[in-house]
Amino acid sequence: MFDKLAALERRYDELLHRLGTGELQGDPAEYRKQSKALAEIQTTVERFREYKSVVRNVAETEELMSAGDPDMRNLAQEELKTLLARRESLISELKVLLVPKDPNDEKNVVLEIRAGTGGDEAALFAGELFRMYSRYAERHGWKIDVMSTSETGIGGVKEVIATIEGRGAYSKLKYESGVHRVQRVPATEASGRLHTSTATVAVLPEAEDVDVQINDKDLRVDTFCSSGPGGQSVNTTYSAVRITHIPTGLVVSQQDEKSQIKNRAKAMKILRSRLYEMELKKQQEAIAKDRRSQVGTGERSEKIRTYHFKENRISDHRANFTLYRLTDVLNGDLVELLDAVNTYFQSEKLKEATDES
Repeated sequence: MFDKLAALERRYDELLHRLGTGELQGDPAEYRKQSKALAEIQTTVERFREYKSVVRNVAETEELMSAGDPDMRNLAQEELKTLLARRESLISELKVLLVPKDPNDEKNVVLEIRAGTGGDEAALFAGELFRMYSRYAERHGWKIDVMSTSETGIGGVKEVIATIEGRGAYSKLKYESGVHRVQRVPATEASGRLHTSTATVAVLPEAEDVDVQINDKDLRVDTFCSSGPGGQSVNTTYSAVRITHIPTGLVVSQQDEKSQIKNRAKAMKILRSRLYEMELKKQQEAIAKDRRSQVGTGERSEKIRTYHFKENRISDHRANFTLYRLTDVLNGDLVELLDAVNTYFQSEKLKEATDES
């Protein structure tokens, strides 16, 4: 571990020198690239330097403890306790900082929510989940753009696809993918019997052109008349777009906009993110085969969380974490829940990194 940290420190000094000499002023793109690389390792290097300073202070304090003055020995002993605690804390922090970063963490998100088993109740729950994530995004000042939605007549949604744009959106929401289960008594249930329904959530990193290359010859684009709300142009102009990616069979339809051009652009954004997710999944499955154990495969068919209304309880089954503030969570107060889940997965990555080293 310390060899890696020393190498990072040398790399940090090299980057700092290059950026400080002005040799990259004529190449703005390279300057931005090197600045980003510097920023990515800065915290790790700072903590490593603090660790080295603490180690030196520990050695000096131990020398003082061997002095003949009893008062000096007592003071040194108290100081040593503080220094040793800080040293251990820094070692733990450095281990976490050395865990490989997810390159998608700063990306925007394509959020897809679909009603699962449970009929109208499942659709209502899917709508509540979308409102929950929307309110959480609003609290962070992130921008939400609904790409497409299929609503029911009673306020639920069969499916909703939206983008969430904001710094670190994917890093916060990436572990929300999976099956979310709700247990409650529906308003239409006269006997008061508890019902269980589900909705699936998919959180995809928004792919950029550089992430996924799509050849036009691999696409079949069909246009058709829009259906549903939209005014006089509905069913009179071929503004709706259906794009089929022939090699994979993926199909994306978009009809929310009156403009065919805008619908095509939105459909391509969704298609690109789904193809990117497929490629990421292939890579993750290949890595998983070499691991000794897996704590969850990330499949959407897994039940990751239960929302129990009668007990005002929300339980994440992966992190073994429970909150009795379901109402607050559904209103967008997701910080404590998401922090617990992210901490759990971070600790799992740390275990894997330790096993591999």
